[in-house]
Amino acid sequence: MTVVSTWPRDFPGLGISAQRLCARITELSEGRLTTQYFAAGERVGAFDSFDEVASGNANAYIAADYYWKGKHPGFAYFTSVPLGMTTYEWNAWIKFAGGQALWDEMSGEYGLKAIACGATGTQMGGWFNKEVNSAEDLKGLKMRIPGLGGDVMAKLGASPVSLPGGQIYENLVSGAIDATEWVGPWNDYFMKFYEAAKYYYYPGWHEPATLLDNFISLKAWESLSGDLQAIIATANAYANSFVINEFNANNNSSLNTLINDHNVVLKKFPDEVLNNLGGLSGKVMGDLAAADSLSREVMTSIASFRKQSIAYAKISEQAFYNARGLPFKWVEL
Repeated sequence: MTVVSTWPRDFPGLGISAQRLCARITELSEGRLTTQYFAAGERVGAFDSFDEVASGNANAYIAADYYWKGKHPGFAYFTSVPLGMTTYEWNAWIKFAGGQALWDEMSGEYGLKAIACGATGTQMGGWFNKEVNSAEDLKGLKMRIPGLGGDVMAKLGASPVSLPGGQIYENLVSGAIDATEWVGPWNDYFMKFYEAAKYYYYPGWHEPATLLDNFISLKAWESLSGDLQAIIATANAYANSFVINEFNANNNSSLNTLINDHNVVLKKFPDEVLNNLGGLSGKVMGDLAAADSLSREVMTSIASFRKQSIAYAKISEQAFYNARGLPFKWVEL
């Protein structure tokens, strides 16, 4: 099974998780199904992964779907929706509220089978060389930001740029871009963005839940026996849980390192900025839903589940976070 990827080799979180997934498929199948993994640039360029598998030159790829919105605009929905749902809500929608069936319908048009294989959780808002005090400060900004978040920034008057991970640092250092988002403290520390930008903004309004996926050629998938299909599904399900936990654990310590050892200035986007981005996100969603009937069906499904999730979160996670933040005395370390 030949697998290509959009991630660099040995890259923390994203790259290593892809390598680990491929190795686990071989392990669980006891060698009946072997995988040959190619990181970005080793067989094809990062953004050529989709075509490599859709054309039949490789059997599968591991990536994030918003890279393919040029193929079908609706693919962007299956990575993350600006100010949409968290990772846990996203997984619930995919697995239990019709998301997978819609994903299968869209990917099936290209001869592909879609399987979730990880998530980064809510990302950071990005790295900036100047403070962002109003929406006006984002206008004219050249920022590396793909997917629907990039479309929102364009509506605001910024100039979004889509770059693979391996090219971001050099573009930020050279001034070819003014700002960038990538993932979160763990990955961003590894990328050394703190050497090129001072201000680190949150929250990641553009990617509250970034789903990673393993797309397999339908022809290759249907050629496998039922037990080998189950093994691939099981390996992906394990990765889907493992990756988000790994990110959560490492983001905590990495953020402290960025602030304490590298003098990074952590800033929250002002509410005025977030309100502007939120309103423009709705317009981008509306434009995308109008593109074709399947995109509209996906957006309708997401909007419905998001509404339910918000209502429940108010009395569950959100209420708990508020309670935990009260000034009571807890365990002292």
